Amino acid sequence: MSTTAVVLLGFIAVATLVMAAVQVGLIIVALRLTKQVEALLNSIERDLRPLLLSLSTASNNVVRVTELAVSQVQRVDRMFNDVALRLDDVMRLVQATLLAPVREGRALLAALGAALGALGHTRSSRDESLPSDDDALFIG
Repeated sequence: MSTTAVVLLGFIAVATLVMAAVQVGLIIVALRLTKQVEALLNSIERDLRPLLLSLSTASNNVVRVTELAVSQVQRVDRMFNDVALRLDDVMRLVQATLLAPVREGRALLAALGAALGALGHTRSSRDESLPSDDDALFIG
């Protein structure tokens, strides 16, 4: 074999050895990086766990407050409905108690007015049928 072939074969061997060393180095760096990422994830999980528990508690409290608010709104709605029904009852009672006698009083006044009108009409018709004193004195 010629010296050039041996030298090239030596370069190939050294290049293969360097490539193997680089691959082993990359594997070692990847393992270290994996451990660092795992430690970071554990740290994040450890730090976020109380926050997640707080968020869970807060969301439970929000649900509870919402349920209480809904029940209070329903109570207020029922109360206003009851008040409206009672006001309707009071208005009906006022109408029955006050307006019915007023209508009856108005009817009595109308009857009295009609009676007075009838009496006035009868008087005026009687006055027209009687001769007046002025007619006897008229010369014409």
